[in-house]
Amino acid sequence: MSERWATFDCYGTLVDWEGGIGGELARIWPGEDADRLRERYHEIEPRVQLEGSLPYREVLRQALVLLAESEGLELPEGEESALGDSLPRWPVFPEVPGALAELRERGWWLVPLSNTDPDLLDASMQAIGVPFDGTVVAGEIGSYKPAHGHWKTFYERFGADPEHHVHVAASLFHDIAPADELGITAVWINRLDETSDLPRAAELPDLERLPETLESLLPDADGSGVA
Repeated sequence: MSERWATFDCYGTLVDWEGGIGGELARIWPGEDADRLRERYHEIEPRVQLEGSLPYREVLRQALVLLAESEGLELPEGEESALGDSLPRWPVFPEVPGALAELRERGWWLVPLSNTDPDLLDASMQAIGVPFDGTVVAGEIGSYKPAHGHWKTFYERFGADPEHHVHVAASLFHDIAPADELGITAVWINRLDETSDLPRAAELPDLERLPETLESLLPDADGSGVA
Protein backbone atom coordinates (compact mmCIF):
# COMPACT_ATOMS: atom_id res chain seq x y z
CA MET A 1 0.00 0.00 0.00
CA SER A 2 1.15 3.57 -0.60
CA GLU A 3 2.66 5.47 2.28
CA ARG A 4 0.03 7.18 4.42
CA TRP A 5 0.69 10.82 5.22
CA ALA A 6 -0.75 13.02 7.96
CA THR A 7 0.07 16.70 7.78
CA PHE A 8 -0.61 19.04 10.68
CA ASP A 9 -1.05 22.66 11.47
CA CYS A 10 1.20 23.12 14.50
CA TYR A 11 0.01 26.15 16.46
CA GLY A 12 -3.51 25.68 17.76
CA THR A 13 -3.50 22.00 16.82
CA LEU A 14 -0.37 20.55 18.47
CA VAL A 15 0.80 23.55 20.49
CA ASP A 16 -1.42 25.87 22.53
CA TRP A 17 -1.38 28.98 20.30
CA GLU A 18 -4.31 30.58 22.11
CA GLY A 19 -2.70 30.11 25.50
CA GLY A 20 0.71 31.22 24.29
CA ILE A 21 -0.53 34.44 22.69
CA GLY A 22 -3.04 35.15 25.47
CA GLY A 23 -0.50 34.59 28.20
CA GLU A 24 1.92 37.10 26.68
CA LEU A 25 -0.80 39.70 26.11
CA ALA A 26 -1.91 39.33 29.74
CA ARG A 27 1.67 39.71 30.91
CA ILE A 28 2.33 42.82 28.80
CA TRP A 29 -0.99 44.50 29.64
CA PRO A 30 -2.14 43.01 32.97
CA GLY A 31 -4.95 45.53 33.39
CA GLU A 32 -6.58 44.77 30.03
CA ASP A 33 -9.01 42.10 28.84
CA ALA A 34 -6.60 39.50 27.44
CA ASP A 35 -9.36 37.55 25.68
CA ARG A 36 -10.52 40.64 23.81
CA LEU A 37 -6.95 41.55 22.88
CA ARG A 38 -6.35 38.04 21.61
CA GLU A 39 -9.41 38.24 19.38
CA ARG A 40 -8.15 41.56 17.98
CA TYR A 41 -4.76 39.95 17.42
CA HIS A 42 -6.49 37.20 15.44
CA GLU A 43 -7.83 39.88 13.11
CA ILE A 44 -4.53 41.70 12.68
CA GLU A 45 -2.01 38.88 12.15
CA PRO A 46 -3.48 37.53 8.87
CA ARG A 47 -3.32 41.01 7.37
CA VAL A 48 0.38 41.23 8.18
CA GLN A 49 0.92 37.79 6.67
CA LEU A 50 -0.41 38.97 3.32
CA GLU A 51 3.08 40.35 2.66
CA GLY A 52 4.14 36.69 2.32
CA SER A 53 7.90 37.22 2.47
CA LEU A 54 8.11 38.44 6.07
CA PRO A 55 9.72 36.03 8.56
CA TYR A 56 7.20 34.93 11.15
CA ARG A 57 9.14 36.62 13.96
CA GLU A 58 8.60 39.88 12.08
CA VAL A 59 4.92 39.08 11.55
CA LEU A 60 4.56 38.58 15.30
CA ARG A 61 6.40 41.83 16.02
CA GLN A 62 4.43 43.91 13.55
CA ALA A 63 1.10 42.42 14.60
CA LEU A 64 1.81 43.17 18.26
CA VAL A 65 2.80 46.76 17.46
CA LEU A 66 -0.35 47.20 15.36
CA LEU A 67 -2.47 45.71 18.13
CA ALA A 68 -1.10 48.24 20.60
CA GLU A 69 -1.68 51.11 18.18
CA SER A 70 -5.22 50.03 17.32
CA GLU A 71 -6.18 49.67 20.99
CA GLY A 72 -4.45 52.84 22.16
CA LEU A 73 -2.11 50.86 24.43
CA GLU A 74 1.49 51.61 25.25
CA LEU A 75 3.82 48.78 24.27
CA PRO A 76 6.60 48.80 26.87
CA GLU A 77 10.12 49.28 25.56
CA GLY A 78 11.76 45.97 24.69
CA GLU A 79 8.46 44.07 24.38
CA GLU A 80 8.08 44.35 20.60
CA SER A 81 9.50 40.83 20.12
CA ALA A 82 7.74 39.29 23.11
CA LEU A 83 5.59 36.88 21.10
CA GLY A 84 8.44 35.48 19.03
CA ASP A 85 10.68 35.22 22.07
CA SER A 86 8.03 33.33 24.02
CA LEU A 87 6.88 30.97 21.24
CA PRO A 88 9.40 28.18 21.99
CA ARG A 89 7.88 27.98 25.48
CA TRP A 90 4.25 27.70 24.37
CA PRO A 91 2.84 24.47 25.86
CA VAL A 92 2.16 21.31 23.89
CA PHE A 93 -1.37 19.98 24.34
CA PRO A 94 -1.09 17.01 26.74
CA GLU A 95 -2.54 14.30 24.47
CA VAL A 96 -0.42 15.24 21.44
CA PRO A 97 2.82 13.27 22.05
CA GLY A 98 0.96 10.03 22.70
CA ALA A 99 -1.32 10.41 19.68
CA LEU A 100 1.56 11.20 17.33
CA ALA A 101 3.67 8.36 18.71
CA GLU A 102 0.80 5.95 18.09
CA LEU A 103 0.41 7.20 14.53
CA ARG A 104 4.09 6.53 13.89
CA GLU A 105 3.70 3.04 15.33
CA ARG A 106 0.84 2.48 12.90
CA GLY A 107 3.07 3.47 9.99
CA TRP A 108 1.92 7.02 9.27
CA TRP A 109 4.34 9.64 7.96
CA LEU A 110 4.00 12.94 9.83
CA VAL A 111 4.75 16.43 8.49
CA PRO A 112 3.81 19.83 10.02
CA LEU A 113 2.79 22.59 7.59
CA SER A 114 3.43 25.70 9.64
CA ASN A 115 3.05 29.47 9.32
CA THR A 116 6.28 30.06 11.22
CA ASP A 117 10.09 30.08 10.91
CA PRO A 118 12.29 26.95 10.94
CA ASP A 119 13.96 27.70 14.28
CA LEU A 120 10.66 28.37 16.02
CA LEU A 121 9.06 25.20 14.65
CA ASP A 122 12.16 23.18 15.57
CA ALA A 123 11.81 24.32 19.19
CA SER A 124 8.17 23.26 19.26
CA MET A 125 8.95 19.90 17.64
CA GLN A 126 11.58 19.26 20.31
CA ALA A 127 8.97 20.06 22.96
CA ILE A 128 6.54 17.60 21.36
CA GLY A 129 9.26 14.96 21.50
CA VAL A 130 8.02 12.76 18.63
CA PRO A 131 10.01 12.51 15.37
CA PHE A 132 8.54 14.06 12.23
CA ASP A 133 9.40 13.10 8.66
CA GLY A 134 10.04 16.63 7.42
CA THR A 135 8.50 20.08 7.54
CA VAL A 136 7.01 22.78 5.33
CA VAL A 137 7.54 26.19 6.89
CA ALA A 138 6.37 29.64 5.79
CA GLY A 139 9.78 31.12 6.51
CA GLU A 140 11.31 28.84 3.86
CA ILE A 141 8.67 29.03 1.12
CA GLY A 142 7.60 32.69 1.36
CA SER A 143 3.91 31.86 1.66
CA TYR A 144 1.42 31.86 4.53
CA LYS A 145 -1.68 29.74 4.80
CA PRO A 146 -4.51 30.02 3.76
CA ALA A 147 -2.59 30.45 0.48
CA HIS A 148 -1.98 27.06 -1.09
CA GLY A 149 1.84 27.15 -1.09
CA HIS A 150 2.28 24.79 1.86
CA TRP A 151 0.28 21.98 0.26
CA LYS A 152 1.87 22.52 -3.17
CA THR A 153 5.33 22.34 -1.60
CA PHE A 154 4.35 19.29 0.47
CA TYR A 155 3.35 17.27 -2.60
CA GLU A 156 6.41 18.39 -4.56
CA ARG A 157 8.86 17.77 -1.73
CA PHE A 158 7.60 14.42 -0.46
CA GLY A 159 5.88 12.90 -3.50
CA ALA A 160 2.86 12.00 -1.38
CA ASP A 161 -0.19 10.48 -3.04
CA PRO A 162 -3.15 12.84 -2.41
CA GLU A 163 -5.37 9.77 -2.07
CA HIS A 164 -3.30 8.68 0.93
CA HIS A 165 -3.02 12.02 2.68
CA VAL A 166 -5.07 13.58 5.50
CA HIS A 167 -4.57 17.11 6.81
CA VAL A 168 -5.24 17.68 10.53
CA ALA A 169 -5.84 21.20 11.81
CA ALA A 170 -7.70 23.43 14.24
CA SER A 171 -7.90 26.60 12.16
CA LEU A 172 -10.88 26.94 9.86
CA PHE A 173 -9.43 30.01 8.16
CA HIS A 174 -5.83 28.86 7.70
CA ASP A 175 -6.36 25.14 7.06
CA ILE A 176 -9.82 23.62 6.79
CA ALA A 177 -11.07 26.12 4.18
CA PRO A 178 -8.03 25.80 1.86
CA ALA A 179 -8.06 22.01 2.29
CA ASP A 180 -11.63 22.06 1.00
CA GLU A 181 -10.58 24.28 -1.93
CA LEU A 182 -7.83 21.79 -2.81
CA GLY A 183 -9.98 18.68 -2.34
CA ILE A 184 -7.79 17.41 0.52
CA THR A 185 -9.26 15.09 3.15
CA ALA A 186 -9.25 17.04 6.40
CA VAL A 187 -9.86 16.37 10.07
CA TRP A 188 -10.92 19.40 12.09
CA ILE A 189 -9.58 19.55 15.64
CA ASN A 190 -12.30 21.72 17.16
CA ARG A 191 -10.66 22.66 20.45
CA LEU A 192 -12.71 25.86 20.86
CA ASP A 193 -16.14 24.26 20.40
CA GLU A 194 -16.84 26.33 17.27
CA THR A 195 -19.43 25.71 14.57
CA SER A 196 -18.81 25.61 10.83
CA ASP A 197 -20.43 24.44 7.62
CA LEU A 198 -17.06 23.79 5.99
CA PRO A 199 -16.72 20.21 4.73
CA ARG A 200 -14.43 17.91 6.71
CA ALA A 201 -13.98 14.16 6.84
CA ALA A 202 -14.11 14.12 10.65
CA GLU A 203 -14.29 16.47 13.63
CA LEU A 204 -12.62 15.84 16.98
CA PRO A 205 -12.25 17.93 20.16
CA ASP A 206 -8.54 17.02 20.46
CA LEU A 207 -6.05 14.43 19.18
CA GLU A 208 -6.88 11.66 21.68
CA ARG A 209 -8.87 9.63 19.15
CA LEU A 210 -6.99 10.80 16.07
CA PRO A 211 -5.15 7.50 15.43
CA GLU A 212 -8.41 5.54 15.27
CA THR A 213 -10.02 8.28 13.17
CA LEU A 214 -7.23 8.33 10.59
CA GLU A 215 -7.29 4.53 10.43
CA SER A 216 -11.01 4.66 9.66
CA LEU A 217 -10.36 7.14 6.84
CA LEU A 218 -7.35 5.33 5.38
CA PRO A 219 -7.12 1.72 6.63
CA ASP A 220 -3.85 -0.14 6.28
CA ALA A 221 -3.66 -2.72 3.50
CA ASP A 222 -4.32 -5.70 5.75
CA GLY A 223 -6.87 -3.82 7.85
CA SER A 224 -4.75 -4.13 10.97
CA GLY A 225 -3.77 -0.46 11.04
CA VAL A 226 -0.26 -1.40 12.18
CA ALA A 227 2.75 -1.18 9.91
